[in-house]
Amino acid sequence: MKQGERAVFASKLGIILATAGSAVGLGNVWRFPSMTGQNGGASFILIYIACVLLLGLPCMLNEFIIGRRAQANAARAYERLAGGTPWRFIGYFGVFTGFLIAGYYVVVSGWCLQYVYASVSGDLTGNLTGDLAGDSKIISNYFDTFKADPLKPILWLVLFFALSHYIISRGVEKGIERASKIMMPLLFVLLVVIAVAACTLPGAGKGIQFLFDPDFSKIGGSVMLDALGQAFYSLSVGMGCLCTYASYFKRDTHLTKSALQIISIDSLIAILAGLMIFPAVFSTEVIDPGDGDGLVFKTLPYVFNKAFAAVPLVGNIIGVLFFALLSVAALTSLISLHEVCTAFFHEELNISRRRGALVVTIIGIIIGIFCSLSFYKTEIGLFGMSLFDLFNFVTGQIFLPLGGLLTCLFLGWYVPKRIVREEFTNQGTLRGRFFALYLFCVRYICPLAIALIFLHQFNLL
Repeated sequence: MKQGERAVFASKLGIILATAGSAVGLGNVWRFPSMTGQNGGASFILIYIACVLLLGLPCMLNEFIIGRRAQANAARAYERLAGGTPWRFIGYFGVFTGFLIAGYYVVVSGWCLQYVYASVSGDLTGNLTGDLAGDSKIISNYFDTFKADPLKPILWLVLFFALSHYIISRGVEKGIERASKIMMPLLFVLLVVIAVAACTLPGAGKGIQFLFDPDFSKIGGSVMLDALGQAFYSLSVGMGCLCTYASYFKRDTHLTKSALQIISIDSLIAILAGLMIFPAVFSTEVIDPGDGDGLVFKTLPYVFNKAFAAVPLVGNIIGVLFFALLSVAALTSLISLHEVCTAFFHEELNISRRRGALVVTIIGIIIGIFCSLSFYKTEIGLFGMSLFDLFNFVTGQIFLPLGGLLTCLFLGWYVPKRIVREEFTNQGTLRGRFFALYLFCVRYICPLAIALIFLHQFNLL
């Protein structure tokens, strides 16, 4: 690549897999099953899919249009379209949000690596007795003890960030695209293997029914708003990732088709995650499917061992595959968060890409260390929350919806309609028959929906 020439994804497959990797992460494999379990299963999934199409698709297209039009990092992209107006600060806000998310996200990613190790070594199963209450307590205590350890979680998060750094420092085509072409198929294969194994368990039919037989009596305002929030969270909208990746798109990339393909992959993986977890959960007949965040680290290790107890070591192997799957999903998302910040430092400070990546890695690790230590030293935090929980709350409940809302207002009402249409139709080479519907969603439906999420998060609705 010539000096000053902007990097691009080399292939359409690379665009789809890399951008889908940005969206697919712990939100799909961890948060989606938890939300589905808490909100009644199939009825929640139907509403979630509707929300992805009505909210997720237009918001994803917003960032694609801004990124490809500007051909720059997220901060500069908004600045080029906003001129000297305050709208330019949306991009800086997105980069800042991505930095904070990367800092605490890598802590959870490190937990996944620890659980791969623990599953291989037998640490999660060696002391189990066959007693439900006792075994559940052993696994729960294992997680709580590890999380509060002052050293082990830090070692894992440093290793995880180092993996991300290596990939990012190799560039867009040789780093991000090449890694995505390996990790996304691997992620899919692991999901299918575990889902098939779970669906063959005795009593698994109840879990499958829970996922695909909707009970519309359970649909209420809270379920609809939770689905809306999950759709927003799952697609990585509002943190600069999609905008940054779109800046590497070729000019002839069909934005709408790409967005639909990415959303389809994202939703398929979320549903496969449900097929992986709920048949196993229901086969035990002793675990609450609405266990929430504890479903992954405190409940599933026990579930896999109990569900596959008839075949020696299979539960252990499934546990290894599951946490390897979580680690891959976490890495694809961390790469995109890393890239948002690396592109910013590389272009705004006019330093090499490798130096920009190193700056991000060092700062990210420092943030991650403090977030991890907040479980060991509970005074590391504010407003009665650990630093980890504070970052999680502020970014997920405030920054992401706010960034998405401001982007809708910016593109829907400030950026000239002519520019938006040109990008939507690839400079008029596409028909753009859904442009009017897209613009209507951006101007009216998406801002209203995101406002409802805000009100719901703070119990004002």
